Amino acid sequence: MRVIDLHTHMLPAEWPNFADRFGYGRERFIHPEPGHEDAKPCMRMMRGDMMFRRVWPNCYDPEAVLEEMAELEVDVQVVSTVPVMFSYWAKPEHGAEISRFLNDHLAGVVRDHKGRFIALGTVPLQHTDMAIKELERCKSLGMPGVQIGSHVEPNAFTARDYDLNLSDPKLFPFFQAAQDLDMSILVHPWDMMGAKQMGKYWLPWLVGMPAETARSMCCMIFGGIFERLKELKVCFAHGGGSFPSTVGRIEHGFNCRPDLVAVDNPINPRQYLKRHGEGPDGTNIPSRFWVDSIVHDPYALRMLVGVFGSKRICMGSDYPFPLGERPGELIRSNENVSPDSMARLMADNALEFLGMSGEGLAGG
Repeated sequence: MRVIDLHTHMLPAEWPNFADRFGYGRERFIHPEPGHEDAKPCMRMMRGDMMFRRVWPNCYDPEAVLEEMAELEVDVQVVSTVPVMFSYWAKPEHGAEISRFLNDHLAGVVRDHKGRFIALGTVPLQHTDMAIKELERCKSLGMPGVQIGSHVEPNAFTARDYDLNLSDPKLFPFFQAAQDLDMSILVHPWDMMGAKQMGKYWLPWLVGMPAETARSMCCMIFGGIFERLKELKVCFAHGGGSFPSTVGRIEHGFNCRPDLVAVDNPINPRQYLKRHGEGPDGTNIPSRFWVDSIVHDPYALRMLVGVFGSKRICMGSDYPFPLGERPGELIRSNENVSPDSMARLMADNALEFLGMSGEGLAGG
């Protein structure tokens, strides 16, 4: 059975000095000096002069990744950049330059390791026209889609002091272009709301990330994105975050205060989820969008199947980061998953989401 991991991250090993080039900067990457306390080679991810995270070769060396893929029994990784590299904080032209650099790198990884990797690009979403231009370039590089953030933070270089939620009319042309180009979109939480109030206990990652994903899903539903763009393919990371467990409250809010909730889309949010027996032949209708399987709990996985349907869940691991999962372990351990559903969850759903046949990919 083919195994495709839809949610993995990879960075280049070598970086231009964007801060010097642009005259300002935030994220940067340096290798430790010889004799550093770390026994293994690693790369430091920096935010200004502050160390943000250490990453090991399995985040930037494709050969190291392939070795671990063999151990993990993964045939194909769908790789995307690490979300802090979205760079929505940068001037649009500089964000576009960073996006081109990252996209060229991932396209090269796919080219040099045929059949083992699929790449999702990144775009400068702080500027819709530039984002569409880079989306088109990603298409020309052979990418089936892109990864975007759960919102676009305020940009010091534009006259905007508020987040752009994914429902913002400024972003609609980008989603329209993604549908027209048949480019899939993976929405990943980042820049978590309330992070300044959650300084301890790693709460931005434990509490903020699930809320960010639910925020993006509600915005796209209530903003009418799925209603207006019937063919747009979107997958939300981390099993939809807190959305599956709060969808009852979300629907109740829609019903009891439509004056506050249903202001841009009159359709009940439940209509975009799995609907039992409503197909023309009495079959179930799957969700309008996809989620990955990163939920860390067998009961939560069962809930995902109930909310979205087994045809809309793609195996993902968040490799190589510590909050991820061993690829497919949770799915394989679920005794209620039939062989047919297993094949869909482990690979087929990802191929459908990406609009790919699987021809030429490993494990086929």
